[in-house]
Amino acid sequence: MTIASNLIHLQERIATVARRAGRDPESVRLVAVSKTKPAEAVEDAARAGQRLFGENYVQEFTAKAGEVREPVEWHFIGALQSNKVRQIAGLVTMIHSVDRLSLAQEIERQWAKLDTTCDVLIQVNIAGEATKSGTTAGELLTLVREVALLPHLRVRGLMTMPPFFDDPEGARPYFRELKRLAGVVAAAGIPGVVMDELSMGMSGDFEAAVEEGATLVRIGTSLFGEREYRR
Repeated sequence: MTIASNLIHLQERIATVARRAGRDPESVRLVAVSKTKPAEAVEDAARAGQRLFGENYVQEFTAKAGEVREPVEWHFIGALQSNKVRQIAGLVTMIHSVDRLSLAQEIERQWAKLDTTCDVLIQVNIAGEATKSGTTAGELLTLVREVALLPHLRVRGLMTMPPFFDDPEGARPYFRELKRLAGVVAAAGIPGVVMDELSMGMSGDFEAAVEEGATLVRIGTSLFGEREYRR
């Protein structure tokens, strides 16, 4: 299978499940997770019509972003250290993984230098897994209120990574809970904060995520393959 044919297949699956859930397929965007994949794979996907790409590792991303010549939009979706924010400033339009005030403050500092704003999602560790980043559900509203005060950040929604399950149905309660938490934040009426985006779902469980309200699904393996790809 080629990247182009994989992309068509994924778009069809996303559209089918969105319609089944009574949603407009246009309300769900595919974030092509290009970590560990070469720039030429990104360009192949871009030539096939994919525009939005997500990267996890700062050093790999900055090198790759300099090589990609196709017009693409980058999101940063991985765990982010505050001392590396400077390297991605101005390169990404959204950061999915804001999980603490100190990180948000560093994003503020770096984007203020550019005199522009960065869209961010607050990452929530719903399962409380020690190996995963994210604020807790109990601390979410406090963090959102603090981040909302930073003038060069715009809180657009939430992100989560559920535990791994062989059966994608296992992840569904975590997606449902993120949707509920977004409703709680929206109801708080915090100035400047909107809950337009829910980043959840990956190759193995994105259909359940779409059914539960995902607007951004982060898919890598099903698009690019495990290791090698063909044009």
